[in-house]
Amino acid sequence: MKTLAVVGSQWGDEGKGKIVDLLAADADIVVRFQGGNNAAHTLVVNGERFVLRLVPAGALYQGKICVIANGTVVDPIALLDEITELKRRGHLKDDELLKLSSEAHMVMPYHRAIDRAREARLGKSAIGTTGFGIGPAYEDKMARVGLRFDDLADFDAFAQKLQRNIRDKNAYLKTVLKAKPVAAAPLVSQMRAVRSRLLRYVCDTSRFLQEAIASGKRVLFEGAHGIMLDIDHGTYPFVTSSNCGVSAVFSGCGIAPNSLDGVLGISKAYATRVGGGPFPTEISGRLADMMREEGNEFGSATGRPRRIGWFDAVLTRHAVRLNGMWRIALTKLDVLTGLDPVKICVAYQIRGRTLDQVPDSHLLGKVKPVYESLPGWSESISSARSLSDLPVNARRYLQRLQELCGVGLAMVGVGASREATIVVDNPFHDGSDNSNNIAVTNG
Repeated sequence: MKTLAVVGSQWGDEGKGKIVDLLAADADIVVRFQGGNNAAHTLVVNGERFVLRLVPAGALYQGKICVIANGTVVDPIALLDEITELKRRGHLKDDELLKLSSEAHMVMPYHRAIDRAREARLGKSAIGTTGFGIGPAYEDKMARVGLRFDDLADFDAFAQKLQRNIRDKNAYLKTVLKAKPVAAAPLVSQMRAVRSRLLRYVCDTSRFLQEAIASGKRVLFEGAHGIMLDIDHGTYPFVTSSNCGVSAVFSGCGIAPNSLDGVLGISKAYATRVGGGPFPTEISGRLADMMREEGNEFGSATGRPRRIGWFDAVLTRHAVRLNGMWRIALTKLDVLTGLDPVKICVAYQIRGRTLDQVPDSHLLGKVKPVYESLPGWSESISSARSLSDLPVNARRYLQRLQELCGVGLAMVGVGASREATIVVDNPFHDGSDNSNNIAVTNG
């Protein structure tokens, strides 16, 4: 393959950053196509921990071009902080390696203020947003009052638009949300300084990507969140404010649908979600606490503890169908070590009916999971680098997941580091092992 999209098949936090980082070794360009700095990718490279929120994971390799495309909403202050930190740690030394879409919209402080005030006002009915202003920024985009990076070319005109928005948002903050307004003068001054530092990265990323693909470059499209947080196809209203599936690659990057060769789905070996909303396989108590600690299930961007559940094959089949997934990369199999049994949700029950597909969102919170239990394993798997290195019961678990999800595994994560990954089929390599089957007879 030359072009590949990586899409989360759960509620985000599936470990996309680690897989993108691994695949980036063979890519020429890595592209972020949706979301904002409410999503974060945690990477461990040579024992060093990195948290990337806007800059694509290719930044940790020398010479890779990173693109922040038009489908993202970008907090310019957060982006500058991230660039500064990466440069301090020896990355992104060449400014030509980062390209920022002139058509990408900005997240402003008034977006964050509105986001947090709304959540506070909702109280127990809050959606559970990060409070980073992503939803309000997308609202402004659709209302055609948003600020884009191409607006920075003429700062006087930009400042007028910014001051207009501040007046409108402050009226809403004070009158409706009963919240503190945003000061205009300091923000205008701050954006003038931002302009001088960010304009060097701004360009027509759509044209750049089209030309790169036409010339045969390997391009990796890095999704944020997961398909169950998609604004259209997720557990609405407990979703993010953008499309998270593969369809967002085309509108979010300005490339044609026939430009993409394949879609790799990412799933944990169990399930998690953050914030409110239905979660059919959610578990609680000691077991959930243990898995949360073992898997370090705390938000990279927020630090919030994630809700924990068993692997949901119904949900994953849904993700595979919506995105036409070629394979799945399974992460954090090591977290299940020591659990016996391990469970997989194979169907839902509701009102005396058994469902093998995801129902409408208003019913998903009412279903009961139907579980299949498999024997666990106690042996450490963190040093496994091939499927044959895994205990027989771990391989049985993986084989059953493939059967239930209807798609093969490309990779299996057995630890946090880049190296702790079993690569079954690398889409950027010719001659990979294309078998969908995991042998268990000689375990």
